[in-house]
Amino acid sequence: MDWLASNWRTVIDLAGQHLYLAGVPLVLGLVLSLPLGWAAKRWRGAYPAVVTTSGLLYTIPSLALFIIMPIVLGTKILDPVNVVVAMTIYTVALLARTVADGLMSVPDHVEQAATAMGYRGLRRLVGVELPLAVPVIAAGLRVAAVSNVSIVSVASLVGVPQLGSLLVDGWRRIIWGELVTGIVACLVLALLLDGLILLLAKALTPWRRVAGGTA
Repeated sequence: MDWLASNWRTVIDLAGQHLYLAGVPLVLGLVLSLPLGWAAKRWRGAYPAVVTTSGLLYTIPSLALFIIMPIVLGTKILDPVNVVVAMTIYTVALLARTVADGLMSVPDHVEQAATAMGYRGLRRLVGVELPLAVPVIAAGLRVAAVSNVSIVSVASLVGVPQLGSLLVDGWRRIIWGELVTGIVACLVLALLLDGLILLLAKALTPWRRVAGGTA
């Protein structure tokens, strides 16, 4: 507690950077995963390719990806863009399959009823299929959020400042207060993102509360 009391401003600054590096890829990854998941659902032959490719992407070691990014993007090693792009790749790897499964979870008779009511193509996707797939997509998003908060910490090994910097510095200099603060701060950040996604999912699916209340 003494270390935190003396360094709380630093912790807040690092937490803000950590939130940026974990949160922005979450949004970008979701935006990129939506068309991939839709394509996997629309053309069933594309589903195995999407699932296999996304699974392979997630097996790339994070440290290797953070080191390779500056070479691929032509950026400096400490540029936060490297981490944002790398984390977006990991997010797409987790969410592409989730989006496809969420869209596939919409019952056929619901799609047929929507089509009969004049909902076709993009209108049916946005107005019917995506809202019904929100619970499944939100579940995948929660996993991706916690994963992002954890993996971003690794970027401290290449010098990108965020909460992982507390872990590295605390370990190197044997400052237990700094080390514990870094761990707890990462957990709190993960819980905050998880709670935010839960709230958004509830706001986007009001009919589930009504159904729950009725039951």
